[in-house]
Amino acid sequence: MTRATKIDISDILKTSPTIAYTVAMPQPNSHVFEVKLQVSQWQESILELGMPLWTPGSYLVREYARHIQSFSASSSQNKIKLPSQKISKNHWIIETGNINDITIDYQVYANELTVRTNHLDGTHGYFNGAALFYFIPGLEKQSITVQIIPPTAQWKVSTTLPEINGKTNLFQANDYDTLVDSPFEIGTHNIYTFEVLRKSHQLVIWGHGNIRPIPLIRDIKKIIEVEAKLYGELPYNYYIFILHLSDSDSGGLEHKNSCSLIYPRFSFRAKDKYNHFIQLVAHEFFHLWNVKRIRPKALETFDYDRESYTKSLWFLEGTTSYYDMIMPLRAGIYNTANFLKILSKDITRYLNTPGRKIHPLSESSFDAWIKLYRSDAHSDNVQISYYLKGELVSLLLDLLIRARHNNQRSLDNVMSKMWQKFGKPEIGFTSQQLQNVIESVAGIQLQNFFGRYLDATEDLPFDDYLEPFGLKLKPILDSETIPFLGIRIQSENSKEIIKFVEAGSPAEMGGIDVNDELLSIDGFRVNSNQLNNRLKDYQSGDIISITVFHQDQLKTVRVTLVDSQPSRYEVIRINHPSSSQKQNLMDWLGKK
Repeated sequence: MTRATKIDISDILKTSPTIAYTVAMPQPNSHVFEVKLQVSQWQESILELGMPLWTPGSYLVREYARHIQSFSASSSQNKIKLPSQKISKNHWIIETGNINDITIDYQVYANELTVRTNHLDGTHGYFNGAALFYFIPGLEKQSITVQIIPPTAQWKVSTTLPEINGKTNLFQANDYDTLVDSPFEIGTHNIYTFEVLRKSHQLVIWGHGNIRPIPLIRDIKKIIEVEAKLYGELPYNYYIFILHLSDSDSGGLEHKNSCSLIYPRFSFRAKDKYNHFIQLVAHEFFHLWNVKRIRPKALETFDYDRESYTKSLWFLEGTTSYYDMIMPLRAGIYNTANFLKILSKDITRYLNTPGRKIHPLSESSFDAWIKLYRSDAHSDNVQISYYLKGELVSLLLDLLIRARHNNQRSLDNVMSKMWQKFGKPEIGFTSQQLQNVIESVAGIQLQNFFGRYLDATEDLPFDDYLEPFGLKLKPILDSETIPFLGIRIQSENSKEIIKFVEAGSPAEMGGIDVNDELLSIDGFRVNSNQLNNRLKDYQSGDIISITVFHQDQLKTVRVTLVDSQPSRYEVIRINHPSSSQKQNLMDWLGKK
């Protein structure tokens, strides 16, 4: 057990209904959590239970109720079974009659290792509150206790919920939101405790790989320090980084006093992959301010039964993505060259996503529930990520503010002001209030900027904003010209499957479709490794014959190739920068 604070059990005794959970895992290899909910001092004839449809920080209806099994309700005293029924996909009702103490037993299947779900096996149990615990409508503000029963005494319990004084593995959440926001790691994980700015922290690692915890903790400390410097404080007493080492998955989910991370187990030695992980840490830690406390009105209170719509996810996630590049630079974990390389890759992704010309950024934020987490083969043609474009809009805003105020003001001032005005008091902001704060720091009206780059689909003018800092964007063409066809293919079971067809491309105009199996060009077999080399034999304007299997039917189409397109873009220094450009760049990115 690892706990920062203890509380006395007398603090949680109430005259109103009490809510107590017990979570057991007697056979962890079955991937089933055994959950018991005990409701005492209940005064109504009907008890309703709801299972969240989603979890804060991940904007997709995940239908957590689909993993519930073996639901039953009974009297806590004499075990008389109580009538119950499911009234919707995520709500149940129990007829309690004059029974005041009710016990609900249910199981949750947990075999999905992500930061948003539950996972249980012979080495650990991990769960998020939204994916495991019911809420009782009307009692969301009631305190809740959670008793953890590990399968063996050797299993440890890590969570930021305080442990009740004198009670082993018994924890209290002040309310349901806090319970949802406090993931549990239970098992054989390694725990590393460290202190930063007089606050206690832990790195909790489950799994094995080539991670080196001691140097990693040194870098995590640096991230904590530079982010705390921006906001002027750490708004917690105790923080946990929960890290799962997996085969290939990568991602994170923020919580108010912790974060959950998942990363490929053997991706810590290569410098670029390590830097990417540090960005992930910087991103999720930055969220303890920007998202968990600085958040829009739509997310000021959580409705677990339905989606909450906001046009400000570009700021919550995109601006955080901008800072996850900046913070490792400020911390000295990587240098300016690394930063510009990372920025160049993100600009390349943006400019190679056709959907940027279709999908406005504010609409991308609003559409998170139906688009970002539900991408398909056509998505890149019709949508843009609010993470990606939001990051680049934040870049432009930072450069705009810095250029106007000789680096005496920056996006940092926006974040600090948003923290003081909305984050510390935890008051939700509107889109207009966010714009007002940015304008107050910039010192100019930004209706035109927001109209063009958030509410419309005009391409971002990178060079206009980079030039005062002695930088420019350079398109990179391959050394040998490759005419543009407009497909991406992937080998699957010895077949070359077309995974993406760009809208308006020669391939689409010729009738090639996603999921077609590519067979040949001009009668000669071709695979994914050979495609670009084969195209080098042609020029723009050439007509080629492409043979595919389309829904198992042999099909040959004629396609007219067009001019080559840049394969990538690089942010580079301009020749002969002025003294002011040199100074601006140094003030923004530092000397290295």
